Amino acid sequence: MREKSINLLNQAIADELSAIHQYMYFHFRLDDLGYTPLANLLKQTAIQEMQHAERIAERILFLGGEIELKASKDVDKIHEAEAMLERAKALEQGSIEMYNRFAIECGQNADSASKKLFEDLVNAEEMHYDQFDRQSGFVKRFGERYLALQSFQAGAGGAGGAGGAGGGQEPAP
Repeated sequence: MREKSINLLNQAIADELSAIHQYMYFHFRLDDLGYTPLANLLKQTAIQEMQHAERIAERILFLGGEIELKASKDVDKIHEAEAMLERAKALEQGSIEMYNRFAIECGQNADSASKKLFEDLVNAEEMHYDQFDRQSGFVKRFGERYLALQSFQAGAGGAGGAGGAGGGQEPAP
């Protein structure tokens, strides 16, 4: 039974590593475009995904398994903000579905601690999805005006750091 959980947990680490790589790529591209608040959101999400990977790795070690650090997917080279947000939403939706399945399987294998970990990850990934969905909605609703405002905000020094999109606040549309 432990081996099944360890396999699921390693699949989860691969998913988290892919998300980290993808979100950092988006962060770099968005920052280069001057969309600092949106770039910070992706950076903060990548950091949260790193924390998820750490929690998963700790569980694998507790179960006596070996941690596999192989990303499940290559980074998609996307350059448009709206397409980045759509890809991020798809990644989060895939994680939500996968972690729900994994939680059920761990429950069926009498591994309630791994089940709870996956349930906690579902909640976190749903929060990420919601953040990306809201930003995507703003971009769709306001288009280039929304993205241009981010550039001006960043240039004025008012959007970077903890007060930006990564700090839990929405950038002004």
